[in-house]
Amino acid sequence: MTAAPLPLVEQFQFGLDAPICLTWELTYACNLSCVHCLSSSGRRDPRELSTAECLSLIDEFERMQVFYVNIGGGEPTMRPDFWEIVDYATDHHVGVKFSTNGVRINPAAATRIATNSYVDVQISLDGATEAVNDAVRGKGSYATAVRAMELLASAGATGFKLSVVMTRHNVGQLDGFLAIADMFGAQLRLTRLRPSGRGADSWDDLHLRPEQQRTLYDWLLEHGERVLTGDSFFHLAAYGESLPGLNLCGAGRVVCLVDPIGDVYACPFAIHDEFKAGNIRTPGGFQRIWRESERFADLRRPQTGGACTSCSAFDSCRGGCMAAKFFTGLPLDGPDPECVRGHGESALRTADRAHAPRPSQDHSRKGRSVAIGMPGMSGKPAALAAPARACDESPLAGLTVPGRPS
Repeated sequence: MTAAPLPLVEQFQFGLDAPICLTWELTYACNLSCVHCLSSSGRRDPRELSTAECLSLIDEFERMQVFYVNIGGGEPTMRPDFWEIVDYATDHHVGVKFSTNGVRINPAAATRIATNSYVDVQISLDGATEAVNDAVRGKGSYATAVRAMELLASAGATGFKLSVVMTRHNVGQLDGFLAIADMFGAQLRLTRLRPSGRGADSWDDLHLRPEQQRTLYDWLLEHGERVLTGDSFFHLAAYGESLPGLNLCGAGRVVCLVDPIGDVYACPFAIHDEFKAGNIRTPGGFQRIWRESERFADLRRPQTGGACTSCSAFDSCRGGCMAAKFFTGLPLDGPDPECVRGHGESALRTADRAHAPRPSQDHSRKGRSVAIGMPGMSGKPAALAAPARACDESPLAGLTVPGRPS
């Protein structure tokens, strides 16, 4: 008698020969300074991968049969070779989903996206109103994102994503986000706020309160089939019913992160040496890291769950988010800081928060968010050019505003 195959989640937890998808941050350069940026982006790292190295990495992805990559940053469109990289990926059977604040989405880019079925775009917006969004992402960012969605819709792009990081200030706007997505023929994507990057400093002020988590859970139960969540909210399954999406931490098992300088981390939200598995510039490249890294092998071993195994909800939430625990000073085999049973709150009261690990990378610029909606331009965002030279670390290098000297 043939044994029944393991459930998909059970197969995933022990890892796959290749990631189903992975996050690839092309650059740390960004025109914004979002207070919750998971990669503390702003300035370009002069060590970032060259065009040739990026194309070679795509060749590896093709050989490994990686289904698609989530390209981000920073603002990935800041790279002058962005479209060359995207086109090369799709020409080599690697689909591309990229996240952008919309600053470089013009009519030509919108048409390009609309006519390539292997390219998907996520427009980041963290408030259904300008006031809520711009308080987190910077002045002018709401108008820029809406303008990008208007251009995409006008070009005939359908099903692109409206990507929202949930905070205590926007959780009351869930219906508003869904209405915006419907208006532009987009799909709403919600992600969890993690205490990663600059989010480590803003997490206490922005993360959902317990009653707001319940609000989100109930809303997702009602609307979840229309909303993408990935593996963001599997910890909410402890309320009783699993939500649509991957109800498992996929770090090092089915997903990982490649950063702009080629370092490979188990999770996009855990950019710290503790979770670094290697660098693609070393012999064997990405494939050797994915298949042989001891860091990944450790994550793929059966997990003890620690104190959480005594909780009746453990099989549902599986202890929650690794990154959320790590950057709030909680043990990896302890409860999620947002555990819906309240165990995380208890653990945080005794945790040494002052000495919690800090993100290993910080490319933030000094000062406040950059205002990208320039006055005197009829409300339209400035045309942000690519850096004037490949070595420019400032993402504003080459910025030209009509009527003003560059």
